[in-house]
Amino acid sequence: MASLEPKHFLWRMEGRVAIVQLNRPERKNPLTFESYAELRDTFRDLVYADDVDAVVLLPNGGNFCSGGDVHDIIGPLIGMEMKELLAFTRMTGDLVKAMLHCGKPIIAAVDGVAVGAGAILAMASDIRIATPEAKTAFLFTRVGLAGCDMGACAILPRIIGQGRAAELLYTGRTMSAEEGERWGFYNRLVSAGALEAEALDLAARIVSGPTFAHGITKTQLNQEWSMSLDQAIEAEAQAQAICMQTKDFERAYRAFVAKEKPVFQGD
Repeated sequence: MASLEPKHFLWRMEGRVAIVQLNRPERKNPLTFESYAELRDTFRDLVYADDVDAVVLLPNGGNFCSGGDVHDIIGPLIGMEMKELLAFTRMTGDLVKAMLHCGKPIIAAVDGVAVGAGAILAMASDIRIATPEAKTAFLFTRVGLAGCDMGACAILPRIIGQGRAAELLYTGRTMSAEEGERWGFYNRLVSAGALEAEALDLAARIVSGPTFAHGITKTQLNQEWSMSLDQAIEAEAQAQAICMQTKDFERAYRAFVAKEKPVFQGD
């Protein structure tokens, strides 16, 4: 997918890491109908991309994403019938599904505003890094909607706990970067000047590992929430047996015997 030229966001590759940035910095990078759909389709295609092993979502112009564009999305929604509204809400949910099922670890690097659907993009990522200036809000109730948008009521409590998620989803208030780190939403906080380098360094370390096995890990992380403990242990037994058939597993063994660092190739 190195040659991908999206119309509604920025895309570039650094090695085997894909870098995505929304590209309306003058508006704090809101989403539109078109950017939602193009992001959904891109993450769906990543399942089959053999030249991408991780994805980094970066801010642009000091902000991550201000959610759905008030004029381009919220205004038109007011005039839609139920069938059209449901098609839209399913489409936005499909973006989260595509992120969860793309088979690649996703790192969100958050600076400035990450609200509404922008907070969801961060939430649906596997790892989140932020600056102390990051402001995160699931502000759906503040525009008269339920807090249960794009999987928020299912995913957010798993990350920060039921009570904390309930407070954010009922009130729509801003979660500070310090709260986000303390509650486990953000893995760590770094300065704005170091954010991109930190995210890309983490991505590089991930892609230097056994990338086929990383895909298995992502699948299990997402699927095991709906399993019993016995089912999860059995699923992991099967997953490890699959990984034990890979050449990367053999490479790791031979490197250990030779007292060398393994060089994984993703097969």
